[in-house]
Amino acid sequence: MWQPEAELTGPVRPVEADLPSLNQVFSEAFTDRYRRDGLPGVRVPHLDPAIWRFAIADAGDGAMVWRDRLGRVAAFNLAHRSGGEGWMGPIAVRPELQGRGLGSAVVRAAIDWLRRAGAGTIGLETMPRTVENIGFYGRLGFEPGALTITLAQEAPRRASRAPERLGALARPGPAAAECQALLATLAPGLDFSREIRLTREHGLGDVSLVRRGKRLVGWALWHSAPLAEGRPGDETRVLKVVAEDDAAFEAVSAALLAHAFEAGRRRVGLRVQTAAPGLFNRALDLGWRVHWTDLRMTLAGYPERPPVSGVVLSNWEV
Repeated sequence: MWQPEAELTGPVRPVEADLPSLNQVFSEAFTDRYRRDGLPGVRVPHLDPAIWRFAIADAGDGAMVWRDRLGRVAAFNLAHRSGGEGWMGPIAVRPELQGRGLGSAVVRAAIDWLRRAGAGTIGLETMPRTVENIGFYGRLGFEPGALTITLAQEAPRRASRAPERLGALARPGPAAAECQALLATLAPGLDFSREIRLTREHGLGDVSLVRRGKRLVGWALWHSAPLAEGRPGDETRVLKVVAEDDAAFEAVSAALLAHAFEAGRRRVGLRVQTAAPGLFNRALDLGWRVHWTDLRMTLAGYPERPPVSGVVLSNWEV
């Protein structure tokens, strides 16, 4: 049987000079995936380099690349851990190297890293119509779970005064600590503080804060920087949502739209996991509309843990 390690080196951590190659492999692999799914007209664009830098920094030592004999990127997998929650993505193998065992080696390397890092949840997302991917991950021990439904809503043409925003505070540190404290109350073991810090350090977005009186009851981490290279930044993408109850979630939804208007963004994208009872329909009632679907899969023995109360949404994509 062909052994990936006999022809490739890795995994190693990617460096700045790898960004063009990562983009090339990403675009070619996902474009090829769409072609094999019967969508030959879809061309997946390159990601903006700022998104790659954020994703690699967020993954840390879980950012892995494999190189061929010429030193070119042959495959990559970015494994992320937020406290006890671990997930991987994006993942790609150069199309001409697929079907030889490299993809399995890439996924297993991320599984091993997440296990060593202490992740209690190990998951990923894939397109639900792509039966090859679902079977591939299933053979590696992943089990299908709920859908993640990407919802979209146009930003209002006018909005009342936007609520508090972390980046606008003179001293953001205490508010960032409040965000983590609320998350720890609702979903013990999760930690999104690194994503908040890196988002601000890389200038990609901000955090909307919702209070009742002086008490923080909800927040959302979002990016407004362009996802695709060379594209206008007309969308706010929500990465994390934490709300102590339905009323707080409704207030977070309104805050996201207000901040999108404030930043001149045309649309907001919100990813909702259908495992949360009633939340999908609640979001529809608030004006969100279905845009895309992904299938959430978790490794056997490493399931996703629901919050003990409230709403916690965690995006498993960059």
